[in-house]
Amino acid sequence: MTAELVRGQNHPVSQSRVEIRVSAGTPVLALASLADEQGRFSGNGILAHPGARSLPGVESPAELADRHTFAVDLDEVAADVHRLGVLLVLPPGGPVRFGAVPASYVAVADPEGAELAGYTLTGLDAETAVVALELYRRQGAWKVRAVGQGYAEGLGALLTDGGLPAMAAAELAAAALGTIPRTAGADATLATMPTLVGDLRAPQTPAQAPAPTPEPPDPLPVSGHPYAGTPGPGDTPTAPPTISYAHPRRRRTSTEPPEPAPRAAAPQEPGQAPRPVAGDASGWSMEERLYNQVWGMFEDLARTVAAYRSAVEFADSRMDRELDEALSDPRHRLGGSGNAARDTARARREELVAQAQAVLDRDLAQLIAESEVVEPALPAAYARWDNPVWHGHRTPEESPLALRLGDLHLPERPDLRIPMLSRLPLERGLWIDNGRTGSEAAMTMDTDRLRRAAMDMAVTLAVRLLAVHPADRFSVHVIDAAGAGSASLAPLVRAGVLAGPPAAGAAGVTQTLAGLTRRVDLVQMALRAGAPEDLPPDVDTADQLLIVHDFPHGFDDRAVTQLRYLADEGAAVGVHLLMVADRDEASAYGPLLDPLWRSLMRLSPVPDNHLADPWVHHAWTFEPDLPPQGSRVLDQALERVMEARRTTRP
Repeated sequence: MTAELVRGQNHPVSQSRVEIRVSAGTPVLALASLADEQGRFSGNGILAHPGARSLPGVESPAELADRHTFAVDLDEVAADVHRLGVLLVLPPGGPVRFGAVPASYVAVADPEGAELAGYTLTGLDAETAVVALELYRRQGAWKVRAVGQGYAEGLGALLTDGGLPAMAAAELAAAALGTIPRTAGADATLATMPTLVGDLRAPQTPAQAPAPTPEPPDPLPVSGHPYAGTPGPGDTPTAPPTISYAHPRRRRTSTEPPEPAPRAAAPQEPGQAPRPVAGDASGWSMEERLYNQVWGMFEDLARTVAAYRSAVEFADSRMDRELDEALSDPRHRLGGSGNAARDTARARREELVAQAQAVLDRDLAQLIAESEVVEPALPAAYARWDNPVWHGHRTPEESPLALRLGDLHLPERPDLRIPMLSRLPLERGLWIDNGRTGSEAAMTMDTDRLRRAAMDMAVTLAVRLLAVHPADRFSVHVIDAAGAGSASLAPLVRAGVLAGPPAAGAAGVTQTLAGLTRRVDLVQMALRAGAPEDLPPDVDTADQLLIVHDFPHGFDDRAVTQLRYLADEGAAVGVHLLMVADRDEASAYGPLLDPLWRSLMRLSPVPDNHLADPWVHHAWTFEPDLPPQGSRVLDQALERVMEARRTTRP
């Protein structure tokens, strides 16, 4: 099973010979780079391109195409190379930015063709060169990491960011781009690229060559502190370097100071685990660091439980083998020797399990300590509804990185809850299953209570989305054809945050779907034409959420087709689907709706272990995050949303 990665996530690579496959929506130049442990380029032979395809351990594709395959032999990679990157570059004369072409997909596969991990490059806009993913060496083992770091200034800027001097980066970029067959207008495009390629295309005479200018030293980050590994003004040679989380060459986009790095934990006594610190993962902001830290906790819990279960399975199989050997020996069938052999086998099994349990308890204790530190530090988009952050929450000026959908836990430690965070904008729609056949917990509930719980969960998610987005940058539409969800929808209706009254009856269903379908069509056409500013004034450019309750009640064949269209095409242009439905009630449509259900992420209003992680495929129990009983946190969040809207509207 392929592990679907998100930006910043990693996955182990267990084989030395792998293939890296690139599938792009337009012809691109695919390159491979070699860097040291800090990700810096140095020396010759750092870039494999069509003009110099082979480097130790990797061979790059030979030409411009929309599909590429890299052959990689990690055993042949030089010992001083710790990162092998896959770079995608738009060719001169082609599309001018990655945001105008379909998202590229990069996968790592074994020699037999089975994909080990894949990554879809979403969220790109003005970039013309991007580091798609990298294979990196950590403590002798190789892993793949989804990077997705783009550069609007092109390949030269990417190489400069990796440590090459500006002139050397421009020369190398020119050499790589010079191997591409150009269209009629490509030369003019190449000459205007902001990577000095135009100045290097034709040889210059000594009289024409400009005087070389010395490369300025790397400036200090905006925080005023040196970068990691650079002694500061007050540092001594023996003092640890000051760490800055600012990107070495990232330009400031505002006058605000960068977010401070997390405060280091106090040193521990020998033999004790280090104290956890909230936000000690990688990332450019505290929000991204916390997101990556939660993902790290998710992975750590999955792997430590997998190790424990594997150890128990080994102990059981060893005991069974020893018991079989004891029973197969005729000498053990009489007297007490057989009982002694069985007791010895069971004792060995208990010893192995006890050792595995001790390791599991140690790892779980460390994860619990980390959770106790991280949970209170989470921003509103990631936080539980009982987190005090909601009491002082105000509508933000920027959209969040991700959203908390609920909690995940494993049976080995049910009280250790990992936040289930989903990146925004949602790449898949959500389906809250209100059917009684979905799980054992659902089967024990009354049908009306289960349906009410499912709709309450949908409203809670809608309130969270409204509260964590900027004012007037998120709209919610509701289809409740039979009016059965009016009690749950009351907070949204009372606060006046909906784009319109909940659509009732077949006419309301038709009108709502027609409006959202028109928006998807117009935005898609505008993006393809490269003119999003030319949309009609009545088109709401804010992200849209459509809540559909009691599907398929009130839907005819045309409405079902429109709903499938929104599920398939809407997410790419900001129209997201939240279904509250029982799949059995739509069984009359047969296999027609199977693609719809598969395209949605199924959630449950009651605890249900239907989700699997991408690493070892544990069955995780999902529980929705709901406000405490009797709390007014939802009403208060909606009041702040309306207050922010009144403030921003002219």
